[in-house]
Amino acid sequence: QQVVEVQSSWAPGADSRFVFRKNFAKYELFKSNASLFPEVMVSSCLEANKSMAHSELIQNFLNSGSCPEVQGFLQLREAGRKVWKRFHFSLRRSGLYYSTKGTSKDPRHLQYFADLTESNIYYVTQGKKLYGTPTEFGFCIKPHKVRSGTKGLKLLCSEDEQSRSCWMAAFRLFKYGMQLYRNYQQAQARLSQPPWIGPTPLRSVSDNALVAMDFSGCTGRVIENPNEVLTAALEEAQAWRKKTTHRYSLPAACHSSPLSAGETGGQCPVGSLPWAGGPPEPDTPLPTAIHRTQPWFHGRISREDTQQLMGRQGLVDGVFLVRESQRNPKGFVLSLCHLQRIKHYLILPSEEEGRLYFTMDDGQTRFADLIQLVEFHQINRGILPCKLRHYCTCVAL
Repeated sequence: QQVVEVQSSWAPGADSRFVFRKNFAKYELFKSNASLFPEVMVSSCLEANKSMAHSELIQNFLNSGSCPEVQGFLQLREAGRKVWKRFHFSLRRSGLYYSTKGTSKDPRHLQYFADLTESNIYYVTQGKKLYGTPTEFGFCIKPHKVRSGTKGLKLLCSEDEQSRSCWMAAFRLFKYGMQLYRNYQQAQARLSQPPWIGPTPLRSVSDNALVAMDFSGCTGRVIENPNEVLTAALEEAQAWRKKTTHRYSLPAACHSSPLSAGETGGQCPVGSLPWAGGPPEPDTPLPTAIHRTQPWFHGRISREDTQQLMGRQGLVDGVFLVRESQRNPKGFVLSLCHLQRIKHYLILPSEEEGRLYFTMDDGQTRFADLIQLVEFHQINRGILPCKLRHYCTCVAL
């Protein structure tokens, strides 16, 4: 989207500004379109082109310019009223339509709703408070003729985040498809340019290119047997459990709970660091509060705020954060995005031989602290549906 064009449409003196934030889903349109466009929302397009696979929708558009027709139910706010009604919408190259009779696509029942070439699409924030949206997944279409204010906005609301993401991606594809694809190609080219041309790019390796290796002998070998791969993963998990960490260099409360930091209780003497002189004794409290220094830790954030925060930074596989559990005062929660849905995994402390561990699988795999738990699952999937890839930050700027 051309920033200058958007700015030129602002009314003089309007209270408008640009806010930039990281969004991991920016190019999911070209990386994982099968998950972004559920089959139920593009079924008519697939039926019309029976030879085309679901994963070929975007490539077909880039090759021929034929946009997939997206359809589904949306809540529509009636103009001038605070009443919301549910209609079946269809997005085509010619514009956005809704049916006045169920899911009928008869031209007599299709009502023209908006021309995307003459409008901009925006997410709606605080939709329930400001507009009475049925859910928090609202968005709006703003015609170019609407210079400022909310009068003239076409307000819509979807049932869930996956549906809204699909509609927003379809709008972006219809309006800026080829420009977005060129931007994506340029970004990929910058990552693959030789190091002598510019700064060394970060290496990006696909999971499909990774193989299990065995380095127990003189030389490494590729593990091809799936059962042996599983055994190697379990052995690595055991190694992580036995690994003694020496990263601790922050003072901790000597007599307060090892799960809390900065709470009331006796303090360690100045200069006394628990692990500075070697491994702690079994009855020494572990300074587990070091996780509070990590950008992926969000403290006492609610589940609802977690889902909103992760949604704003892009619902792609592997986006995660760790927070304190609201139901279990001694536990933590790992919130992870997979297939555009956010799942929550309870992390509980356990004690063995006077030492504190953390586990997500009833003690099958134990970690000395939350940092070790996160680092392990950035390399190994474990019990999770995918690896931890992108941590969600408090400030998304």
